[in-house]
Amino acid sequence: MPNSQEARVTEWSKPHPSSRLVVQAGACVPAATPEAQTGDHWVEVPTEFDAIMLSSYGGPNGQDDVLPFLRNVTLGRNIPDERLEEVAVHYREAGGVSPINEQNLALKAAIEDELKRRNIDLPVYFGNRNWDPYFTEAISNAHEENQVEGRPTKIFALVTSAYSAYSSDRQYREDFADALEALDLWDDVQIDVSRHFFDHPGFVNPFIEGTRGAIAELVKENADLDLTKDVEVLFSAHSIPIKDNALSGDPDEHDYGEVGAYKAQHLALGGLVMDAVKEAFGTDVPWKLVYQSESGPAHIPWLEPDINDYLEEISSTRKAVVVVPATFLSDHMEVWWDLDIEAKETADEQGLGYKRVSTPGVHPEFVAAMVDLVQERLNGTPASERKALTKYGPGYDVRRAGSSQGSGPLRAATGGLLP
Repeated sequence: MPNSQEARVTEWSKPHPSSRLVVQAGACVPAATPEAQTGDHWVEVPTEFDAIMLSSYGGPNGQDDVLPFLRNVTLGRNIPDERLEEVAVHYREAGGVSPINEQNLALKAAIEDELKRRNIDLPVYFGNRNWDPYFTEAISNAHEENQVEGRPTKIFALVTSAYSAYSSDRQYREDFADALEALDLWDDVQIDVSRHFFDHPGFVNPFIEGTRGAIAELVKENADLDLTKDVEVLFSAHSIPIKDNALSGDPDEHDYGEVGAYKAQHLALGGLVMDAVKEAFGTDVPWKLVYQSESGPAHIPWLEPDINDYLEEISSTRKAVVVVPATFLSDHMEVWWDLDIEAKETADEQGLGYKRVSTPGVHPEFVAAMVDLVQERLNGTPASERKALTKYGPGYDVRRAGSSQGSGPLRAATGGLLP
């Protein structure tokens, strides 16, 4: 194994896209455990795993990492370094270090503690799509350290993304396939992927707690606030291309209509939070789904309104806003830069009071929810008994064919039916 950070980055890197689709004989799902190979929507029989892989986006660990990291993020899009430097400034301001790395390590430790509390004896590995430690390293280590003679190593990929969309679902599953091909482990490792969990109470309740607390703070600071007209709650989602939203979700999962799965799921979360707000304060508080972090070329339309544009729009009718970072699991770079700096600055310029709700992070309920996802599969929990608060849940264990596809051609992906 490589010894230094420099050596690790050299040996372990983001692999090239997989050139093939591989399934076991008689199976429907590439590189899946036997229990998932049937292609059923939910795996409702107990499944034995050898390891858990906490799977995240990744982020640079220093100034020298920033551009290589952004090249990984935009691999295949031929974006010049000059354009990448426009985004790099966000990381440069933080010393080139993304907070996501430390936050994921804290989540990993909390998950390990919760597993021990439940007497679940499984090692947890940590891997990223776009930076060290890469999926290739995590999968290789999990395989080498947990081999069972006569059968493949079984890994449960716990993905740190709650929603349906290409970048939050299928792209992870494609990268798992890329890693298996790069390691030549198609026949030696099986990877099942966690379901979507945007409406799991352990994900929703921390947002409810934070939103109620933020509104209470506003009322304490200004007793004359009329919650029915002076305050608006903004659920800030990571914007994605409109076309990707239309293609998000599983084709036979639900009838999302023209809304699209990604947007519909965020609206559902917002509805849950605001129902709880009404229960706490006895009145309806206005709310809106807005977007942040758009990062594509100008000719490709993305979901709108942008949070900064909307703050300017409502500045004449509202006195304060509460911002809920609805897409995000932790307070990483996009939360810090886009909400705590840019959106806060816009609100200040417009004379709006501003409160930002914390992400779930290592909130005990959220950590418990992540282990719930593991335990569902270990126990084969029937879908009807899994925790989900909306008509859209619980998400599928095995994605449908063409699930959460992006604008490009479909390619190899684990955790779902072909293609």
